[in-house]
Amino acid sequence: MKNITLLTSLFALLFLASCGNDQKKLATTPSVNVTVSSPILGNGSYVTSSGKIEAVQNADLSTRMMGFVNNVYVKIGQKVGKGQLLLSINSTDITAKKAQVEASITEATAAFTNAEKDYNRYKSLYKDKSVSQKEMDDITANYDMAKARLNAATQMKNQVNSQLSYANIKAPFTGVITGKYINKGDMANPGMPLISMETPGKYQVISLVPESEITYIKPNSKVTVLIKSTNEMVTGFVTEISASAKNTGGQYLVKVVLNKTDTKILSGMFTSVQFPISNKATTNSSVLIPEKSLVHKGQLTGIYTVSSSNTAILRWLRLGKTYGNNIEVLSGLNADEKFIASADGKLYNGVKVNIQK
Repeated sequence: MKNITLLTSLFALLFLASCGNDQKKLATTPSVNVTVSSPILGNGSYVTSSGKIEAVQNADLSTRMMGFVNNVYVKIGQKVGKGQLLLSINSTDITAKKAQVEASITEATAAFTNAEKDYNRYKSLYKDKSVSQKEMDDITANYDMAKARLNAATQMKNQVNSQLSYANIKAPFTGVITGKYINKGDMANPGMPLISMETPGKYQVISLVPESEITYIKPNSKVTVLIKSTNEMVTGFVTEISASAKNTGGQYLVKVVLNKTDTKILSGMFTSVQFPISNKATTNSSVLIPEKSLVHKGQLTGIYTVSSSNTAILRWLRLGKTYGNNIEVLSGLNADEKFIASADGKLYNGVKVNIQK
């Protein structure tokens, strides 16, 4: 009996010690300093779509002839002037044809000069009635044929020169080389892109807008553009709106020219374009929160809120459209609820938080 009483006392002491350790552990669990924020109320008076930046003046240069590349005179990133030779293609056969054409022009010129002299001589004789009508008709026909042959030879020369222009690819404007798709010795084919170039400094965004929203977008309207890679905002205005989605799968092409800015912009950057609209039927307020405050776990997206006992609670959300740096919350968070915007430690369900003012 005495032993049983002793064991009972020992277990009681161990239990009390364990509880004390747990309470001490809970008391020493560090809290996380956080800042909270309220959702932004959007008025629904704009729509967004994705886009891609390109230079306003750009070109993909190709050729209409087939041949081996003799030389490529430029490198990617090189500045070039209008008319500068960029690439040359072997044109031995066209050069030979040009020599033949020039010889034909020389022959046709001599024949025309002689025919013209005869024509002028017979015309004077015909006025004096020294030659017959038949002789005058024959000499006139000979003159017209000589003139036609000279014109044909001249046009043939123009055709050869045009073919030679496709053998020597020149810059159509002053700009920068952005792409080189062929090297010396490669075979160039008609329509094959050889060199790309653009004029930097003035850029535009090519955006595709769904058919359900294209009617709300107006020409010359000012828009806001988010550059996704740098997370910076720039402004622009709508310059073109496509009237057909025949070749774009139900998406309408909209061009937005960007205003001059100090923000670093390069062709090919992806963007999110926010188009303001004034006559959209649905103008209900929407709940918007910053994308950077979201928590992603697998296929689920949520946000941390603060409970009445100052602990973090993870809420799962159903999200809508993106508006610049913010995203629409369709369900899971009310407009009058606060959420944790930032924290100086790791957040999880139930962790104690200190709200910073």
